[in-house]
Amino acid sequence: MKVVAAAIIVQDGKIFIAKRPEGKTLAHHWEFPGGKQKDNETLPQALHRELKEELNIDAKIGDLFMKSSYNYYFGEVEISFFWATIAPGSTIKSNEHEAIAWVSPNELDEYSFAPADISVVNKLKFISL
Repeated sequence: MKVVAAAIIVQDGKIFIAKRPEGKTLAHHWEFPGGKQKDNETLPQALHRELKEELNIDAKIGDLFMKSSYNYYFGEVEISFFWATIAPGSTIKSNEHEAIAWVSPNELDEYSFAPADISVVNKLKFISL
């Protein structure tokens, strides 16, 4: 099983999402940014590292929002979704995604998310930010 951490980054009442690029697994699906945990990393440490690598930001990793697991054709993935904020002075610069967006919770249904993210999307739609 792949263990992954993902960020729910909220700013000004909007949630940050990113679209996976051509050539990657689950290409053209939207997701919450993050990545795989490495040996000797906690999930928050993995998420902090991944956000630096993928988005060129320093982020404060907050509380766990929820977990989701999905059995894809390439294997099972367990994702822990954490609240996160962008550190002052950091600006998002996507290094890996084909598109990025800031959306309100009620707009999330307009995007095609990876299957493991659907339960998170459904829960976020009912949260006031």
